[in-house]
Amino acid sequence: MLDSLFKPKSVALIGASTKELSIGNVIIKNLQKYGFVGPIYPINPKAPEIRGIKAYPTINDVPGEIDVAHIVIPPQQVPEAVEACGKKGVKNVIINTAGFKEMGAEGEALQNDFVTKGKKYGVRMFGPNCQGIINSDPAIKAYCDFTFTYPKPGHISIVAQSGGVGAVIMQNFFDLDVGMRMYASNGNACDISIPEIIRYWGNDDETRVIVLYVESLDDPKYFMEVAKEVAAKKPILAMNAGRTEEGSKAATSHTGGLAGGIATDLIFRKTGIIGFQDAQEMCQAAVAFAAQPIPKGNRIGMITNTGGPAIIATDELVEGGCEIPPITERAEKILKGTMFPAASISNPIDVVATAGAPQFRSALDVMMDEEQIDAVYINFVTPPFVDCESVAKEFAEVSRQRRKPIVCNYMTDKAQWTETTRILQDGSIPCYDFPGTAAKAMTSLCRYGKLKSRETGTVRNFSGIDVSKAESIIQDAKAMGNKMLGAKDVYELFEIYGISVAGWALADSPEEAAAVASRIGYPVVLKAESDAIIHKSDVGGVALNLQDAESVFSEAGKMRQKFNGKNIRFFIQKFIQNGRELIIGAKAETGLGHIVMFGMGGIYVEVLKDVAFELTPVTNFEARQMINSLKMSPLLKGIRGQMGINLDLAAEYIERVSMFVSNHPEIEELDLNPLIAYDDRIIAVDGRLKLITN
Repeated sequence: MLDSLFKPKSVALIGASTKELSIGNVIIKNLQKYGFVGPIYPINPKAPEIRGIKAYPTINDVPGEIDVAHIVIPPQQVPEAVEACGKKGVKNVIINTAGFKEMGAEGEALQNDFVTKGKKYGVRMFGPNCQGIINSDPAIKAYCDFTFTYPKPGHISIVAQSGGVGAVIMQNFFDLDVGMRMYASNGNACDISIPEIIRYWGNDDETRVIVLYVESLDDPKYFMEVAKEVAAKKPILAMNAGRTEEGSKAATSHTGGLAGGIATDLIFRKTGIIGFQDAQEMCQAAVAFAAQPIPKGNRIGMITNTGGPAIIATDELVEGGCEIPPITERAEKILKGTMFPAASISNPIDVVATAGAPQFRSALDVMMDEEQIDAVYINFVTPPFVDCESVAKEFAEVSRQRRKPIVCNYMTDKAQWTETTRILQDGSIPCYDFPGTAAKAMTSLCRYGKLKSRETGTVRNFSGIDVSKAESIIQDAKAMGNKMLGAKDVYELFEIYGISVAGWALADSPEEAAAVASRIGYPVVLKAESDAIIHKSDVGGVALNLQDAESVFSEAGKMRQKFNGKNIRFFIQKFIQNGRELIIGAKAETGLGHIVMFGMGGIYVEVLKDVAFELTPVTNFEARQMINSLKMSPLLKGIRGQMGINLDLAAEYIERVSMFVSNHPEIEELDLNPLIAYDDRIIAVDGRLKLITN
């Protein structure tokens, strides 16, 4: 529990300063200005008082118990200060000081020193190199932070790995006049982690939505465990940086090259977190989550008193995955008796610009009673010839029923319609200046509702797999120092895991290649087999559709000459053609297992990039979702009389690859590309496997 951190009864500041433009002064100023209800203890060996508060020479001189002690002193002095806090019985230290692990080996040694001392005395450590925490609860008013935004109480809690981004998010809510519950930015996170904070807020009744900003995850599996637990209870809206990282440049597989920096996005999806790529959009969505219930589905009823914004909103809602279903005959009958003659009685309901409180209320009641409507979107412009306050009161009254979520595109001069604005705020109706912004907030509500009710599927463990034999092949390759496995090992591993491969054999000379090809049966494919050749087709290392022994012998001779000195062998395989080309791959991700990829394969995989990703273990439902998410999925299912592929087998192969890499974590990258797919079978005709050898 983190109660003593987020609900402190007393706060001390080691490094308190009389200099106003210093962190050691600003934190005390913030505690005073925000109205912290407990005692504040400045620690300064020279000053008798700071900002009118009695100061103490050391932490040990403080007469009372201390829940939180800020440390704002040079980094070399921090280990000694943490030990002093431990001896005093301080429960938590917030180490605002920077200059530790983020600065290199010397700083890391200092950080390890004070962490060891803190753990010795049971002191929880927040930071270092951090801002701190804020709790807006009127009974606490803890501003243990050196930022400058003083939020009013609310239901949004924010945790940010970057203090700068966290401050921007907090300021955005302040500018929107939206309250905040708690805030945390924990810097280096040497002890108290973001997952621990998320779990704490998951059990906080006043936190309705959690906003998260991350740049990296030190313990991804622990994060996933906590995020899945909390996201099932309340929404987590998250944004991560580093999506365009170029670590994939060194990848030797198509999967490694395409996966890039998407791991965090996959973690969000797998755990039920709603991911965003724009901080402002995330904040706007959080406003809706803090104020409104979660919809049961994605079917939207729209009420408007102006045309254009309704069109814009409809486009945004539909593109965001929502539906605008028609209303029932019963609803139409009611509306014909309550609307003005010029009104449009359908969905959207256009009540027209002259509509007043009775017309809007009738439309709202209808939408609330319609079973095929899950949420209500309102476009409300404030005409000077309408009693807008009365309209707002009806909105607020229906909102307080909390039957279905409501969002509003509120188009007005707020300086003139102050009372109307206040009524809407008091009614907990999230209001937005633009129709598209309001629509995006609504689609986010629907996304979370869908995530909560989604099917997750089961992880299948296929029988008949000789795991020990596969492990023996891998370990033998590692023992020989082979990072890239040869074709023989790769194809044997595929076969062990139940993936059909085209008939194949290896040969050491053009003569042997021709003989082997005759045994396999024509037509065949000839490939140059060498650790030094990665993408064979790019460098002339593949000859397709060879029809006889003479052709095999000739092409093998050309390859031997072309790749002279690369110690090549010849890989001969039955030529499979006329099917759909697919790719299934996997890439190891530190701390997570593997990312599995499925998509359209062959030479076009990096051109089309029509691929889907999932984290291991991949369930049967997730495998089908990967297939369905492709732009080319209609082609795989069969279109315009063309035969589709065996989708059940494609999903099974995805699951088998997931099981394969999960059983053998030493696999760094894996490609099955292409797989040739038909309506009754899928056959692997090329593959690549790279091991983690360090």
